[in-house]
This record gives sequence, C-alpha cells and structure tokens, in this order.
Amino acid sequence: MMGKTGIGFATAVCLVAGGLATASAVPAKAQNFFDQLFGSSRNYDRGGERYYRQRNDGYNWGRRDSGYNDSYRWSRQSSGYDPEAVRVSAPKYYEYKPDVLKRFSLAGLAQVETASADETQPLMEKTPFVEARGHLSAMSIRTLPEVAEAIKAWYAKEQRFVWVSDGRVNTLARTALEALSRADLFGLSPEDYRVDVPAEDFDPADPSARQEALMRFEMEMSAKVLAYALDAARGRIDPNRISGYHDFVRNKVDLAGALTEMSGMADVGGWLDGRNPDNAPFRALVAELAALRASDDGPRVEIASDTFLRPGTVNPELANVIAAIRLRASADLKFAHATTLAGYADGAEYTPALVALVRAFQTESGLKPDGIVGKGTIGVLTFRSVQDKMDKVTLAMERLRWLPRNLGARHVFVNQPAFQASYMEEGKQPLTMKVVVGTKANQTYFFMDKIETVEFNPYWGVPLSIIVNEMLPKLDQNPYYLDQIGYEVTTPQGQRISSGQVDWYAVATKRTSVNVRQLPGGDNALGELKILFPNAHAIYMHDTPAKELFTKPTRAFSHGCIRLENPRAMAAAVLGKSVDYIASRVAQGQNESDQMTANVPVYVSYFTAWPGTDGKVRYYDDMYERDIHLARAIDRTNRARQIEG
Repeated sequence: MMGKTGIGFATAVCLVAGGLATASAVPAKAQNFFDQLFGSSRNYDRGGERYYRQRNDGYNWGRRDSGYNDSYRWSRQSSGYDPEAVRVSAPKYYEYKPDVLKRFSLAGLAQVETASADETQPLMEKTPFVEARGHLSAMSIRTLPEVAEAIKAWYAKEQRFVWVSDGRVNTLARTALEALSRADLFGLSPEDYRVDVPAEDFDPADPSARQEALMRFEMEMSAKVLAYALDAARGRIDPNRISGYHDFVRNKVDLAGALTEMSGMADVGGWLDGRNPDNAPFRALVAELAALRASDDGPRVEIASDTFLRPGTVNPELANVIAAIRLRASADLKFAHATTLAGYADGAEYTPALVALVRAFQTESGLKPDGIVGKGTIGVLTFRSVQDKMDKVTLAMERLRWLPRNLGARHVFVNQPAFQASYMEEGKQPLTMKVVVGTKANQTYFFMDKIETVEFNPYWGVPLSIIVNEMLPKLDQNPYYLDQIGYEVTTPQGQRISSGQVDWYAVATKRTSVNVRQLPGGDNALGELKILFPNAHAIYMHDTPAKELFTKPTRAFSHGCIRLENPRAMAAAVLGKSVDYIASRVAQGQNESDQMTANVPVYVSYFTAWPGTDGKVRYYDDMYERDIHLARAIDRTNRARQIEG
C-alpha cells in the first residue's frame, strides 16, 4: 500500500493532531469548511492582504511581498515537487488467501509406554484406546493446524475415546453428527464437517480392522467438531486478509477444553449449536434465514450482466429485458402498455414504444426514468428476492462472528450501509440516529474499540491524507491558504508558524512534520463535540455543521469519520448524563473533555442485512462492495477445503 512516491497511507482519515500547544483563540475568518476545501473561487492575493491587516492578536505574521511566492514556487519546483504526483493512497482490497487444510501425522500418539521410569508407579491401564492406538502410527488427519495441535495434545494426555464406546460409534457421536449436519442453519456449510461413520456390521474374525476403523473415526470426528467450534465462534474468514479496511483480532477458541467439555456432556448437539454467537442480532438472523428458506423465489428471467441499452440501439438482450418486465411489472403498468407488449415479437431494436415501457417500469421501481437499461435496472429486473436476501444474511452471520459473543450491556453500534448509529443499554429503549459515513474513496473502516472521551468545542486536526491529497494543490497556488481560512499551523513543539513558512513537499514525503488544525467555532468541521475511541485509523463520531446531509437517503459524504445527526443525545447516553448537561458544557465555549468512567464498546460495522430495534431484519445496498469481496473469500475458502493439501 504505497503511494506514487512510496508514501504509506495515512490511516488517520480524521486524525486529531496531537501535541499542540495551547494558543490564544483566533476567530476563524472562514467560509463553510467544505467550500474552502472543494472549489472556493476567492481571490487569495487580495483576500490574504486584507486578512493580515485585520488580524490583531499580537502574532507577527510578517509582510507578504510579491517576490516571496515566486521564490517559494521556484524552490519547490527545484526539489522536484509535483502536487499531482504526491498522493496518500487508500487501503486496498486483497486477493484473499484462505486458511489451508493440511495433513498431519498422528504417529506420535502411537507410542506405547510399557513402564514408568518410577517402578513404584503402575503400568498404564489397558483401555480400549491404548489397545488400539498402534493404528495411529500410519494414520493422519486433514485439518487446520490449530485443530491438529489440540487433538495431539488432548489424546496424548487423556488416552481415551470420546466418540466410541464398547466397540461402536456411541450416542454422543451420533448427536454431534446431527448437529454438524444442520450447520447451514447458522450460515455454515455441512459439507465441511461431514464424517464417514463405520458400518455397524463387521467381520468379528478381524478385530484389528475394526479397531483401525473406529480409531480413524475417532480422530476424524474430533477434527470435524473442533473445526466446527472454530468456524462457528470466529468465522471461516480472516477479515484482515480481505482488505486494509478491516481491523480485527480473531476470536480465541479453547479447542482442547472443548473436547473435555464435549466428552462429558449429555446435550453435545446444543453445545455445538451454542458455539455460534449468542446474542439477539444473531438469533434474529438465524430466524430470518429459516423463514427465507421456507419461501419461494418464483420465476426469474436472466439478463446478461454487461447489458447496456440506450434508446435506438439494437441488442439481442432486449428480448430478455421485455420478458423480465412482463414478469416484474405491476398489472396497472402492463395494462397501460398492453398494446406495446402485445405487439412485441422478440425483436432486438430498442424502439420509442419500448423505451416508454422501460421508463414506466423504472418510475414504478423508484429508478431514474431515463430509458437506459444498465446495471441498476437489470438489478431490479433480475433480483432474486429470496436468494439475494439469503446471501446477505449468510454474510451478516459471518461478519457477526468477527465480533465478541457478548456485545456488551451498554454499547454503540454503527452500521455503515444503514447510515445509522444506535446506543444500546439493557432495560432501556435504544437510541438511534442517522449518520454520515465515508465516501467510497474514503471508506469508513470496520473495527471495534472502546469509547474513552467526549470533547466539547473541539479542534479539528487535519489528517495528512487531506493535507496531501486536497490542500497541497491549493497551497501550491497560494502558500498562505491555511492562514487565510483561519487554520492554525504549528511545529511538533507547538510553535505557531505561517503556512507560507512550511515546506509542504517535505511534509508530504514525511521528511518533516507540522500540525494543522481548525479552531473551535461555528464553522469547525466537527461542530460542537466529538466522541473519541482512539484507534489506529483515528476514526471518531462527531457533530457537523452540514446538517442538510441528514435529509439525504444515501449519506456517504465524509472522509471516514462518523457524523451524528443528534450528537448531544449520543454524548449524553455514553456519559450517562442528561442532554441539558451536554448543552451546558457546549455553551461554555471552551475546549474541554469528559473522560468515560464506564465501559462502553463501539462497533463501527458493515452489515447489509441487520435487525432493527424491532427485531425485523432489513436489507441495505452494498455501498462499498464489501459483500462482493467477502463472498469471494468464502468461495475461495470452500474451494481450498475441497483440495487435498
């Protein structure tokens, strides 16, 4: 993940500049922040001179003369500076590399201890396992490395069967096999956990063959139940291998302890089911998946995914488009265009009458009625209402396994595709609100952390990614750009300097550093407060002066941070205070903070199927196309598990 000049991505998409010295508050002579950053037409030369004359804060900014800008540009050009070449690149999506099943020899378990070094100790009891373990010398299992390690450690210590009793497959094993066979109820693949059961009839004249078959079953059975326990608890996919936008430590599973628990358990099937997440959202997803499987998708017309039709063009896929409209359109629409539908004879020419039909269908479906048949229209015409929902639910189950089993009695849950944040507390009505999240170019990460601080009247520390990608071109044209719009530039030691004194190319290439921040105030990009949960990506929740964005149905507008529709209510909830208290802190106008005294985790998540506060599962667009990448990872995992390795 390197930029054009070899600069790694500054993960601080909303980085709070640290180590800044406290300075006298300077009123920001600023326009709306987003106007400043994206296309202001202000005359910086004249505006800058006026700005300097009006300042009266005792700071010596010096005089700007006509020769400075020329020498400044010359020095940058001589150093090879090119503002378009210096970029901070975003995280990438990877080609997923699945966990690989390997063959592990069990020969080490076949060694028979005939006597103890201490002659006072008795010989090992000749249990059925001890008598049969010689067969392990030529036996191996194909499984995950951590499963093989747990099996070797457990059987070396216990020296006993779990799944075999009295020379037969026991009831415990059959109950576990039944549980493994219903793995699909929880979004897993039963084929991953299939075990061949030895036949009940065997040749009594060949007891060794029977011993070997039962020992093989024992080892295979343990490998499969432990693989299930691992998959159910932590997921089959390591999210960090999907993209740089994922940040998780995989859940730990005590596999050796699992074998001990199962060996003495009456309801091993219930125990295995219980390895899946035990929380309300997962239970809602399980119920939704079962309901979808019991429903019928009905007929469906296939249309080539790369089809693109403009009025007046000729395309053989037009016949499938019209067939799909016959299937999907309402009775009223088909009645209104009955003459067109009756007269159509599978032609390839996209005529004005057919364009009118398509436009009517687009209007009815909530699409832009432009008569162009592209990805969006085809998606509606070919939507598999049941299968597509099942796919989303299954992906949601996998993602939920990346999180803790218990989300916490109090927690904040942000679901990016839903553009919604919720504060949850046992015994209380959930607090939900709209949010703005990152654009597709500045995606919000998927991770979890713990809320630590609520800051009132905050500064906005400008991240390196925004300085390099968005401000440098403006600074190249006008070195005093940041001074003019009311931003504060300081050295790492806290000394304030003019933006015209900075070698921004050296900053971009990380050969020097400065801190840039916007002062508190009405134009501050963070509004009146921010809620911090320090993380490697420096993402946090905050207020915003751009309130109009919350009226839009799709709210992906930020640089990665989470803008809250009702920040005061969220701050009050996480602090356990009243909204009036929050208002009083804001009204003081001081940059101050309250530290959290309670443990409130926050989940910045990505679920395209998720239960609302009423328990009903709702579905959302895959705005970052992460469903596509996760589905590919699952497909690669499925194929890898089928290949001998």
